[in-house]
Amino acid sequence: MSKQSAGILLYRKTNNMLQVFLVHPGGPFFKNKDAGAWSIPKGEFLDGENPLAAAKREFREETGQSIDGDFIELKPVYLKSGKKVYAWAVEGDIDHELIESNLFETEWPPKSGKRQSFPEIDRAAWFGINEAKEKINAGQAGLIDNFVLLYSDKT
Repeated sequence: MSKQSAGILLYRKTNNMLQVFLVHPGGPFFKNKDAGAWSIPKGEFLDGENPLAAAKREFREETGQSIDGDFIELKPVYLKSGKKVYAWAVEGDIDHELIESNLFETEWPPKSGKRQSFPEIDRAAWFGINEAKEKINAGQAGLIDNFVLLYSDKT
């Protein structure tokens, strides 16, 4: 089976403006990338694992914070790699400056034989919908579109 990920699209309404919470991948490859590099907090999960439970776990691993509430299932999207991304929107408010991400290890510099650890997420931020669609990985933009449709139906 192809790879699959699950994640959380955290949202809040501040000063009558709808905002979503995105994270920026850590490590040397994304260091100087901005537009199109951000993501919802998400990660891979195995067949048989509950996707929503996996999404909550990944949120906690990537931000250091737990999230709960009334989760709204979004329509899954497919990335260019073929990976299917499941996501849930949930209302909440966390301090984006207090994230504590888990670490990953990779060979750096390439072909050096040296291994270094990097945070999986190096920063997080709240964005208005239009800016979020510019920042997020193009393959995940449909999650924001789907959320906006569901949110407008809800209000």
